[in-house]
Amino acid sequence: MVWVVLTLAGIFEIVWAVGLKYTEGFTKVVPSIITVVAMALSVWFLSIAMKTLPLGISYAIWTGIGIIGTTIIGIFLFGDSASIVKVVCISLILIGILGLRLSTYLSG
Repeated sequence: MVWVVLTLAGIFEIVWAVGLKYTEGFTKVVPSIITVVAMALSVWFLSIAMKTLPLGISYAIWTGIGIIGTTIIGIFLFGDSASIVKVVCISLILIGILGLRLSTYLSG
């Protein structure tokens, strides 16, 4: 269950990071509200996950999910470049997340 909570924290991190793009410096009300609520939920879910998981694992996975999600959304929604180097580096982050997950599974 803790991994579901941590995944939710990462998803809400993606929501607020993308939401920042739409707030236009917090001058747009609706995107600003969505962004702030997503920020609060993201940190709240992260804090719940940290009750069980180590700090380094929790934070690394949370930010990793955010990096991967915002990069993919940036490519599809905002026309960010999708160079082979970027794809390889994002893949390495994903491998790191899976490795951290596996390490916690193997250590009990």
